[in-house]
Amino acid sequence: MVNVIGYIRVSTLGQVKDGYSLTYQKDEIKLFCENHGWNLLECYIDAGISGAKIDEEALEVEREGFQDMLTEISTSKVDFVIVLNTNRLWRSDIVKVLVHRELKKFGIDVKSIEQPNYSIYKKDPNDFLVNGLMELLDEYQRMEITMKLARGRNMKAKQGKYAGGKPIYGYTAKKGQKFLRVNEEEAKTVRRLFELKGNFQSWSLSQLASQLNNEGYSTQQGKRFTKVQVKRILDRKDFYEGMYCYGEIKTKGVHEPIL
Repeated sequence: MVNVIGYIRVSTLGQVKDGYSLTYQKDEIKLFCENHGWNLLECYIDAGISGAKIDEEALEVEREGFQDMLTEISTSKVDFVIVLNTNRLWRSDIVKVLVHRELKKFGIDVKSIEQPNYSIYKKDPNDFLVNGLMELLDEYQRMEITMKLARGRNMKAKQGKYAGGKPIYGYTAKKGQKFLRVNEEEAKTVRRLFELKGNFQSWSLSQLASQLNNEGYSTQQGKRFTKVQVKRILDRKDFYEGMYCYGEIKTKGVHEPIL
């Protein structure tokens, strides 16, 4: 048995201008399914909605019937979506590509009563062009968002505020916080390391790490110190003294100094 779903749409003035009333479309879909011996599960309707909306939000928010149809095909075995004409599903090439993407997720094709040879799986150079343009637009939007976030972080950093990222050893920050707070347990380790460095200037990084381990100090993960971790702390002396460093930005920080 071939299971199908009907989709009906009229724009605000569509019934007068196009002659595609809801009743006419539904009757044509029912007759088409009867002639083919197909099982019509449901007819979904969008009334007063334009088929030329060019953003995904229009599909998600305004076209409730379309969203109900997507819910149905995601949970049921459906072979085709039946429409009187494909312009019931879209009028713009961008929305056409969006609808194709949604239906292809479930391996479903479109059957148009007035366009008997139509299939969303036929290669169309226009679809290729629009897909490419949409991918470029998506990439542009991602880059634009990244740049905006970077500008925001840099502005915070120039003010000496926490600009994001993993807090360095000795500090902590909850998600969304603008300021770093001292982690007292880790701060003791930082102070002890710089104390050892000052008292035993000839010691190697490995010797400093061994001494911290012998005294019971540990890393953020509760593990033993290595020379690499010791060097990382020593290299951040300016930060522990109150300077905020973020990329190329270095300024007086608003965080509490540890040293």
